[in-house]
Amino acid sequence: MEMTNAQRLILSNQYKMMTMLDPDNAEKYRRLQTIIERGYGLQMRELDREFGQLTEDTCRTIIDIMEMYHALHVSWANLKDPSVIDERRVTFLGFDAATEARYLSYVRFMVNTEGRYTHFDAGTHGFNSQTSMWEKYQRMLAAWHACPRQYHLSTNEIDQIINS
Repeated sequence: MEMTNAQRLILSNQYKMMTMLDPDNAEKYRRLQTIIERGYGLQMRELDREFGQLTEDTCRTIIDIMEMYHALHVSWANLKDPSVIDERRVTFLGFDAATEARYLSYVRFMVNTEGRYTHFDAGTHGFNSQTSMWEKYQRMLAAWHACPRQYHLSTNEIDQIINS
């Protein structure tokens, strides 16, 4: 992360204020203040993760994934015999916290802050799938978009999507 000395001073002062405002996390803020003040490049990269960025296209793709799961669940619930497909297969798992943290954070933001898809069950894992899901979701989206009635899926279409 490239910052001018003035930007570093401002951020350092912010962390100093946070130590006073949030004493429970004071040690964390003191550490970050030291990193910023001394310009430790390796540790400053940690801030890149905190101040990360998702492109508009990525955000739209994540929303599309969540919408696909909404459609899968609605379609599953409307089947004459939903027991032919295990409900867990049409439940949104989220993203891997270790490798897809930015995607996971966006999902949590959408559900917890924006109030969208609140019917999704975060469970005890908080949408942490504990395995990389991005590529799987891309294949599933391609199959879902190929369906003529995306919100009225048949058993075969649901199977095709979840097995992509």
